[in-house]
Amino acid sequence: MSIVTVQLGQCGNQIGHEVFNAICSDLHGTHGLCSKKENESYHDACKERFFCEEESEVPVARAVLVDMEPKVISQTLSMAARSGYWKYGDRSHFCQKQGSGNNWANGYSVHGPRHKEVIMNLVQKEAEKCDRLGGFFTIMSMAGGTGSGLGAYVTQCLRDAFPTSFILNHVVWPYGTGEIIVQNYNSVLTLSHLYRSSDALLVHENDVIHKICAQLMNIKQISFRDVNQVIAHQLGSVFQPTYTAECGLHYSRNPLGDLMETLVPHPEFKMLGLRNIPQMPENSLAYSTFSWPGLIKHLRQMLIANAKMEEGIDWQVRPPRLGSYIPSSHSTNKPLQFNTSIANLVILRGKDMHSVDLGSFRDPSLYTSWLNPQDAFNTWKTPRAFNKYEKSASLVSNSQFLLKPLDNVVGKAWNMFASKAYIHQYTKFGIEEEDFLDSFTALEQVISSYTIL
Repeated sequence: MSIVTVQLGQCGNQIGHEVFNAICSDLHGTHGLCSKKENESYHDACKERFFCEEESEVPVARAVLVDMEPKVISQTLSMAARSGYWKYGDRSHFCQKQGSGNNWANGYSVHGPRHKEVIMNLVQKEAEKCDRLGGFFTIMSMAGGTGSGLGAYVTQCLRDAFPTSFILNHVVWPYGTGEIIVQNYNSVLTLSHLYRSSDALLVHENDVIHKICAQLMNIKQISFRDVNQVIAHQLGSVFQPTYTAECGLHYSRNPLGDLMETLVPHPEFKMLGLRNIPQMPENSLAYSTFSWPGLIKHLRQMLIANAKMEEGIDWQVRPPRLGSYIPSSHSTNKPLQFNTSIANLVILRGKDMHSVDLGSFRDPSLYTSWLNPQDAFNTWKTPRAFNKYEKSASLVSNSQFLLKPLDNVVGKAWNMFASKAYIHQYTKFGIEEEDFLDSFTALEQVISSYTIL
């Protein structure tokens, strides 16, 4: 089944480009441990997901690019074409001359309705090119105006137009120090609206990725492109083909459906986090060796201690004994010591992956009590290495990982709202105070649900 990617705003278009680059880089890499037949089936499954062929024989990304300013889209189209490995469709993009001014309401209430027909026509044409449509993967920021406001509106339109298709929103969480003054308003409005329309939200935090660039990738002057490439690598490690338990020796044909079935057992819980191990500069790979037991041990501790990368893990955190009561530290603003999970998915890529013992992830104490641990944990595997990593593991988790950042964003937005700061910038575009209150209420419910896991 094919995935149509919808790239929204500057952030969404730049990350989307890096995702397709990472996928192509993986396809053209050397994977000598795999048989020719294995490589061919991997290639075929990947291309069905992400690309369609044109007469030029250069794969064309199954993507729609949307921004209210032309500059980023123009750069993105030309960079893809110059790669020689892949390109975007000639008529798969939409832009205007004026942006949304970092105003969510402008993107949602003005640009969205005004350009709905042309944007949805582009999406429809892309969907019709798929022999079998598996769903939509949107990429967007939640801090600015176009990616967040227009992105929330387009997601709503996707749900209305394709009610039975899966929708996964990839959302980039803004830097805590602040990118724009109204980012907390924009974030609250974005998340609450996406929660209604989307099947799941896969979140990357800018602060975390920045730290990975500095500490793991040893990048001295970190650019947006460096950050986007780390995000793209992690996304590729999840969305490239794998064998699931149900598929046996055939690559999964329904990646988004499999992801939802595995990780989203209840519509109240839609927040997904992603961790990837190892991650290091390419020139260090030749001098590094990894064992599966070591990778799995680190990945499990990253999960339970809510560490976002393998450096600086708190090894003191332990799962609670089953049956013991843990008072919630959320209400006292202390950090959550233990990260309770609803569901986890581990994806293994590389040699000897069939011999890996994942019993530690089946420990019932890692999970909420209302779900059977047998249903709460799944694993996908492939012997094919990913992007030059001989062995690599990814963890997609539906857990309490985002509780503290979410609580902070809602709290900061509420403090601004209580003093009526900048509200007039939203009301002039039709977003009323009641809309803010509805959004606060929706996210307080999300916080409450995750807190009592």
